[in-house]
Amino acid sequence: MAINFGWFGLFIDGNKKRIRQGQFYYKKHRDTWAYPPRFVNALVQRENINQLIEEHGIIGEIDLLSIDIDGNDYWIWDALTIIQPRVVIIETHVEFGKQSIVVPYDKNYSFPGKHPVYHGASPVAMEKLAKKKGYRLVGANIYGFNTIYVKDGIGEVELPEVSVESTQTHPNACESTSRFEEVKDYDYLHV
Repeated sequence: MAINFGWFGLFIDGNKKRIRQGQFYYKKHRDTWAYPPRFVNALVQRENINQLIEEHGIIGEIDLLSIDIDGNDYWIWDALTIIQPRVVIIETHVEFGKQSIVVPYDKNYSFPGKHPVYHGASPVAMEKLAKKKGYRLVGANIYGFNTIYVKDGIGEVELPEVSVESTQTHPNACESTSRFEEVKDYDYLHV
């Protein structure tokens, strides 16, 4: 978006190497070298997400929020109050199938944790959180794990609400549910 549409952005990542790669890329790109996005090296937690964003001058309504941190995505979005994005793209865990479950919050979680399948929230649980926050599901990436939500009241004719099931039709999403067997006896919160 920064390149194709000239959007300004803030990238937060706990991995210093990824931060350096992002900084290098955007400083060298012909469309962003003059005003590259900001980069913050920090472990994102629900306890610090609002402060991290506010410290870098972003508050109120924004166009796009993308959360993909392989673990606490649900808990981070739940904790966010400093910004009101129009569109949210967030990672879910298709392996959890149609269950409405979330892995309990662990502020120090780092992928792969106890098991590479045991993290995050199901698409159903994420949709419930979205509705609670005033958003509707409008789609997902082809594999169904990056779900896309739009704030209620914006573009409802152009971007109608879709069902979770309609985003989970790719063979990868369908076949991935068998991996839940590996972690079915772990602890989950049913939301």
